[in-house]
Amino acid sequence: MNSIFFLILRRMRAPLITLIVSYGIAVFGFTLMPGLDAQGQPWQMSIFEAFYVISYTATTIGFGEIPYPFSQAQRLWMTFSIYLTVISWFYAIGKIIALAQDPALRQAITLARFGRTVSSLYEPYYIVCGYGETGSLLVGALDQKGMRVVTLDIDQERINELELQDYQSPVPGLCADAKLPETLLQAGIHHPHCRGIAALTNDDHVNLAVAVAVKLINPELPVLCRAEHIETAANMASFGTDHIINPYELFGEHLAMEIHSLGTYLLHEWLTGVPGTSLPSPVPPPVGHWVVCGYGRFGKAVVRNLEQEGASIQIIEAQPELTGCENFIRGSGTEAHTLIEAGVERAVGIVAGTDNDTNNLSIAMTALELRPDLFVVIRKNRRFNSVLFRKFNADITMQLSDIIAHECLAHLITPMLAQFLHLARSQSNAWANQLISRLVAVVGENVPETWGAYINMERSPAVMCLLEEGKPVTLELLTKDPYNREQPLFLVPLLLIRGNQSMLLPELETPLLAGDRILFCGTQTAKAAHPLLVLNQKVLRYVQEGVEIPDSIVWRWLAERQR
Repeated sequence: MNSIFFLILRRMRAPLITLIVSYGIAVFGFTLMPGLDAQGQPWQMSIFEAFYVISYTATTIGFGEIPYPFSQAQRLWMTFSIYLTVISWFYAIGKIIALAQDPALRQAITLARFGRTVSSLYEPYYIVCGYGETGSLLVGALDQKGMRVVTLDIDQERINELELQDYQSPVPGLCADAKLPETLLQAGIHHPHCRGIAALTNDDHVNLAVAVAVKLINPELPVLCRAEHIETAANMASFGTDHIINPYELFGEHLAMEIHSLGTYLLHEWLTGVPGTSLPSPVPPPVGHWVVCGYGRFGKAVVRNLEQEGASIQIIEAQPELTGCENFIRGSGTEAHTLIEAGVERAVGIVAGTDNDTNNLSIAMTALELRPDLFVVIRKNRRFNSVLFRKFNADITMQLSDIIAHECLAHLITPMLAQFLHLARSQSNAWANQLISRLVAVVGENVPETWGAYINMERSPAVMCLLEEGKPVTLELLTKDPYNREQPLFLVPLLLIRGNQSMLLPELETPLLAGDRILFCGTQTAKAAHPLLVLNQKVLRYVQEGVEIPDSIVWRWLAERQR
């Protein structure tokens, strides 16, 4: 507010001085002009009378010769004063109109309003830098999960688009450069309710600047960053960035996971999806000869992971000297003779991975004409082409924004979920399939909710009270319905972390200790009911002992008498 006030004073300095000087000249002149009173005696205005007359005259409200009719000298001075003050007012009004349109002032007002909105948040929220394709997906997913979000973007049109979205909770947005520390401070990186920041712009240098600034200003705040270059990722890691997401490497890993461990891949996609939505069953990519069109960052990641799965690769690249490609066929892949030379007629799959959506669709369609049973992996670069890609219906459509948003959700919503998925990748495909069957039996086929329970006095006071009394508390106790202890909640404990030890799918008979962290997966109803168990001691004792503790002193006294 101080910056706004001083900016107004600075812009209005000249008009205000002009008005003050013109009023002073007019008032002072009136006190010198001779006049006559009702008795014909000489009379002159006082300073107050002169100021009163000039005030209603200069503002064009009206004109009256008071308290006595003016003399010729006074009328002459009044004529001069009218032109002097009215012209000064026109000049001042013009400056006020120009000030209202001043970009600096409007930015200062917007910044102040944004800062007040952020400071008034009294619930956990995340900061998302970049409201592009990836950022908008992440903001929408966080909003559906009931989390508040603050957004920064350098493009005003994207901020305008944000204001038009129908989110469950208002999403404060600011058009500003996220790499500036002042912008990050306005977004609330020091706010006690800020839970993390995601730098998802399409500029690695901006994401790096955000990571560096946050880790220097508030090192405890979790930071997720998108990085498409290895050098940038290494620089981010040196500053302690918590999670660095390379969408190309991530997709390559997922593609390899689909080939050798489809159950693990499906588990990953299912648990990181938007709750309430259903995921189609993927078709496992075949192993054999693959044709890869485009050997950029995406193509390199795909080739590396396909080779690890034992597939033979033939690369088609239009500019091999720029990509460092070896063993290639020069071309774009849209020509039939190039695909035939690459062995598409004996291939099991093709990857259309250039940075041009039209070329990718053309490559895939030409390849299917030569071999209709090809497994097609196609890269989508722009969201506005979604209709075309849906019509084409490739086996796998890779979009950077979807991959990054899924990975961010795994880290932001429930940090333990990312740890669980990392541990799950080291398990067998049969283990993953068995877990999926168990989850489907409990929560159904839609994407479930995931949440964490922390056994400490702040987040689980009811559990801690029982532990301090020496009463055993098992994991099973936290899986019962708080309204009917005979019925279980529709949830599954996925992970229990105790110190440096992690237990996948812990047994329900496992005793809980102070400091334990548990990752649950279940229905939205189970997630909503679960806080009653860990927060309300009366509810937890009812679930454990089947006895309801009276609330009031009188009822507790009567209960003791009945015993």
